[in-house]
Amino acid sequence: MNSRLQGLGPTAARQLIIAAQAIEAGHADEADRQLERTFAAYPDHPEVLRMKAGIHSLRGQHQDAVRLMQRALALRPQDAIYHNTLGSLLGTAGDYEGAIRALRRTCELEPRLAIAWYNLGVMLTKSVRNEEATEALQRAVTLAPDQIAARALLADLLRTRGEVAAAAAEYRRLIATRPSFGLAWWGLAELRTQRFDDSDIAGMQSALHRPDATESDRVMIGFALAKVFDERGQYAEAIDALASANATARRYQVWDAPRFSAGVRSISDAFELVPSGNKAPQGSEVIFIVSLPRSGSTLVEQILASHSFVEGAGELPDLAQVLAEETRRLGGRPIPQWAREATPEDWQRLGQRYLDRTARWRGERPIFTDKLPSNWIYIGAIRAMLPGSHIIAVRRDPLENCFSCYRQPLDGNNGYSRSFEDLASFWRDFDRSVSRSAALHPGFVRQHSYEAMVADPETQIRELLEFCGLPFEEACMNFHENRRVVRSPSATQVRQPMRGDTARSQRYGALLDPLRAALGLPAYVS
Repeated sequence: MNSRLQGLGPTAARQLIIAAQAIEAGHADEADRQLERTFAAYPDHPEVLRMKAGIHSLRGQHQDAVRLMQRALALRPQDAIYHNTLGSLLGTAGDYEGAIRALRRTCELEPRLAIAWYNLGVMLTKSVRNEEATEALQRAVTLAPDQIAARALLADLLRTRGEVAAAAAEYRRLIATRPSFGLAWWGLAELRTQRFDDSDIAGMQSALHRPDATESDRVMIGFALAKVFDERGQYAEAIDALASANATARRYQVWDAPRFSAGVRSISDAFELVPSGNKAPQGSEVIFIVSLPRSGSTLVEQILASHSFVEGAGELPDLAQVLAEETRRLGGRPIPQWAREATPEDWQRLGQRYLDRTARWRGERPIFTDKLPSNWIYIGAIRAMLPGSHIIAVRRDPLENCFSCYRQPLDGNNGYSRSFEDLASFWRDFDRSVSRSAALHPGFVRQHSYEAMVADPETQIRELLEFCGLPFEEACMNFHENRRVVRSPSATQVRQPMRGDTARSQRYGALLDPLRAALGLPAYVS
């Protein structure tokens, strides 16, 4: 870092180093305090700008972070670390394509920078480009055999392919290397085929207090412990472990529920009067599956992807990125503003842009699924861009759904899942928006009940296929035999026959009354 500090006075340099350490630890306020005077004195210094961008990112101010980092990069265009930082910030902001471009440039400038190959692997994984991701991650491990985060992600990719034993063995090797490595403990817990014994529990509890355990490690270990306690019927201990893990995660997963609700309402209002959209029957190639996380959407996709006409593409970032591109093209005007003025030609162009970006998913089968949960926010835009598409909104009992989210270490884009109040607010936003969209677009938006699917699989599967214009195929009933790659927390579960024992709230009884209260539900009665 020393060469990057040139031009700073000794005090400013020390403050910047301390700020960098605080950012690494996820402490945005401390970093900002350390950087305040330095930023005032050196507002155009590239390294100061880079640190300030990191602070913005920690606070969820992603566009400000990217803007500052682009300013810094303009001052040091050949600095591989700067391209790496920009790639990470773009990825956090949800611009995976931009992140991949920046990280590929990093690897060109500094081919032996293992962290860049790892970051590239992360972004390729998020873009469901698993073969490319595997190559990048293997490159990272070759350059730095102790790069355990890359090894953990490679183990995750083994899990997505159904290679459970190989994944478990790698997670165990990682834990032997670093007992406090939370990603490996959680990876084992996620396999669902692994049963932890007393020595594992003792190992996790000890790891929580190890000096080399990061906050992220403690979060992941906490969720893994909660899963173990749940399996043992120790529900009070499970709730305590979840409360601790979620409280830690909430310190660096910023979520502004009122702001999010206002944004959802604004987008929903913009499509209240159905826009004069694309008149061509564009979009018949795609089935959108929208939902809250942990609602059964992976099961729906697995069923559809077992059909000979359908490719299961997973959680694609393309729809939101196409809309973000249009926002940038129009000078940063938000969607609710430009959507009201968009012409049929604009919507057709945007729909074609989405289809172009997703063309690789139609290489072998004519139809593909896009299962990104948060696309429920953009149902109105989907209908304008791709009027030939089918939209399935998956619903699950709100108490079960919210509690399942609370039990899962979802990424920073799902910061609402760290508290009961934010979860309830998010569920209400989803409920209002999807109900409104379904009423506006009868026949084009199907509200699909997870509980109904579990109760009567054949009827629901036949109705799903009919809604999508697909002939019935027996393979859809035997979805668990499909060996496709599944990249979601339900990867192992959907390779098993449909289960009817996934409800958990009754087991926890009154322990979940705070969540019931947040959702406006009556207290538990035994």
